[in-house]
Amino acid sequence: MSGAVPSGFLALPRVDPTLAREIQESLEKVEDLLMESVRSSDPMLTEAASHLLAAGGKRLRAMLVLLAARFGDPELPDLVPAAAVVELTHVATLYHDDVMDEAAMRRGKPSANQRWGNTVAILTGDYVFAKASEILADLGTEAVALQAQTFGRLVQGQILETSGPREGTDPLDHYMQVIADKTASLIASSAEFGAMFGAVPAEITTPLVRACDALGMAFQLADDLLDVAGESDASGKIPGTDLREGVLTLPMFYALRSQDPADDRLKSLLGRPLDDAEAEEALKLLRVHPAMEEAERTLRGWADKARAELATLPEGPARGAFEALCDYMVERSG
Repeated sequence: MSGAVPSGFLALPRVDPTLAREIQESLEKVEDLLMESVRSSDPMLTEAASHLLAAGGKRLRAMLVLLAARFGDPELPDLVPAAAVVELTHVATLYHDDVMDEAAMRRGKPSANQRWGNTVAILTGDYVFAKASEILADLGTEAVALQAQTFGRLVQGQILETSGPREGTDPLDHYMQVIADKTASLIASSAEFGAMFGAVPAEITTPLVRACDALGMAFQLADDLLDVAGESDASGKIPGTDLREGVLTLPMFYALRSQDPADDRLKSLLGRPLDDAEAEEALKLLRVHPAMEEAERTLRGWADKARAELATLPEGPARGAFEALCDYMVERSG
């Protein structure tokens, strides 16, 4: 026993302390494997590939693998490698996302593309994907198939986001599909990996995966709200970043639907790049707009959907932790 002190979500009083400590200890093993897996004979590649891992992060997806296995056998040996696979997959997408978004910061530090340029950042993301695949190869064809399906959805989500809604498609429906593919798919697959390698019965796995799919939607919608309402962000993202870049998120879509002439100024600021003064004006207008309450209701709806699935699972510390995670998703929205 390492005496690991739970942090983040695991430190919440609603999470069983013994469960939290055991999950945290397993996460430490995952962390060791993550750093070991991206080590290369080339020092620069090692530095670039470990850049985002060393910057921290919630390790939410790895935690979900370990937590899902609590409905089966959490001591099975493939759980730590499976948790590392989903976390490496997530981190690899961040390298590519930052290039496409021309992001300067990630997790409070300069992004890889800012530090080494776009070419190195893209290749580093590819390298991290490759290292995830190496670990995956030892986990069997069923795991490879799940990863391939998940990766396909991640890419589809990025393409949908990049190309925008097709003519005749509701932009809000398009945005929700992007979230489902880019965010929720990997969070749901994390639970499925945990069930797969924790020998969880199928009748538990199915609602658990559905619950985590809904949690993935809630997770991104909470980020949407935080970007407007938050004062600071542990990821290093400055509040109002989406507004400044002209990126539309859930509360903005709701605001754009307003027919009130008083909202014309706000609507004129949404969906286009803004300078600092315009971004500050847009933030002030959006923070007090009913669209924020409507977006929060949508977020709560997804959390409630997850709770309904969880209610069918056996009672105990694992179910309690997942239910606490539903509350956490809502509370983190500010």
